[in-house]
Amino acid sequence: MRLTFLGATGTVTGSQFLVETEQARVLVDCGMFQGSPHEVERNRQPLSYDPRTIDAILLTHAHLDHCGLIPLVAAEGFAGPIFCTNATAELAELVLVDSGKLQEEFAERDHRPSRRAPDAAANEVITRIAAPLYDERRARAAVRLFRAVRYGEEREVARGVRATFLDAGHILGSAIIRVDAESRSVVFSGDLGRPDTPIIRDPTPVSDADYVVLEGTYGGREHEPQAEASRALAEAVRLAAEATGVLLIPAFAIGRTQEIVWELNALLDRHEIPRVPLYLDSPMASKASAIYHRYPDHYDEETTAALTRREDPLDYPGATTTRDARESRAIAKAKRPHIIVASNGMLTGGRVLHHLRELIDDERAVLLFVGYQGQGTLGAELQGGAREAVIDGQSHPVRCKVRSISGFSAHADERELLDWLRGFTRGTRKPKRVFVVHADPPARDAMVAKIRELGLEPHAPEWRETVELGSGTLSSERSG
Repeated sequence: MRLTFLGATGTVTGSQFLVETEQARVLVDCGMFQGSPHEVERNRQPLSYDPRTIDAILLTHAHLDHCGLIPLVAAEGFAGPIFCTNATAELAELVLVDSGKLQEEFAERDHRPSRRAPDAAANEVITRIAAPLYDERRARAAVRLFRAVRYGEEREVARGVRATFLDAGHILGSAIIRVDAESRSVVFSGDLGRPDTPIIRDPTPVSDADYVVLEGTYGGREHEPQAEASRALAEAVRLAAEATGVLLIPAFAIGRTQEIVWELNALLDRHEIPRVPLYLDSPMASKASAIYHRYPDHYDEETTAALTRREDPLDYPGATTTRDARESRAIAKAKRPHIIVASNGMLTGGRVLHHLRELIDDERAVLLFVGYQGQGTLGAELQGGAREAVIDGQSHPVRCKVRSISGFSAHADERELLDWLRGFTRGTRKPKRVFVVHADPPARDAMVAKIRELGLEPHAPEWRETVELGSGTLSSERSG
């Protein structure tokens, strides 16, 4: 068995792994690189395989950095099944169709070089990035290849290759995927969620594998306790309310938005915040929330109990959901104080940028980050204390208050990752190697050191590195 790392190496995006046996070729995830122009440009690199030779794709979950290149691969000849949970199929269709639409719209805009970048070389990169990888039509064609699997069901996904999907507790429908072939097993963690977080169930413990491919997004860091995160959110709401200002929360449309609404609703119920009007300014988030409502069997005990009491913890009383761009722009004239939750979460695009332009130099506004900010993104710059911000080519002074909460992350922190990984040290089949992926270099290096302390052998693969998964020592090679 051979395993090639085609993304998420030294970075948190672009997850894609090729499993090859004597009988089949299977991709686990097919994600898009996101973040800085340097990272995004990798999406333009020629594929390192012929899509026509891929027998199947196994999709861990519906975030764009895990599914975003599926329409491109399908357009270039892949016609096999894409296995994922039912919830992931619905959410991924939403994400991919929206991605195709946005790429078309972006390509049609008039982006003059002088407004886009300070030099000719940067302009050339952005011009390449602006060309759509695929459009809405190709996205809709690709999602017809989805084939639903149930949690815990072992399925033959290609000749001689079996896969089992287990609940990853990251977002609705997310999965840990165990791949068995040629008398070897590889467990792909996907994006691991956190125990004891709202709405969905905890990650499934796993104890046996020959190899583990582990995400390490938060290596070297621990999230603040959930109670502290809740307290910090309440404080941000009160801060904006007392100043008759605006609380702007950039949030990913799938997972984070639903969790923030859940928490705001809980704070209201406990009388810890005033009833401040809430604007949900993300059509995708609204559609994703509707999908969440269709899968109550995926909920944890607390959320299930609330539904039994005929309460809906996914609804904030009187929340206003925008239907179009006109209603989004009208929020700027709405009576203050109010809260805006808008995507996307790292300020790399979406409606949130319109609100940020309006609020960034407003001393009464609070910008609250509730999720990971990738290196090279505007979100990371502001989180790091930048006093000037460039939005759509225009520089703005940063006068709003900037706050961050780590406790709402949908990713396990270092301690939680190691707790999950520790299960393999107690199993009957101890992993020969743990591959650390989906992490920026500092987080990756921290995870490598801690994994070694557990008595397991870590390896940090490079982009397009291929390893032979044999019974002896690990051998690898890297293609250009």
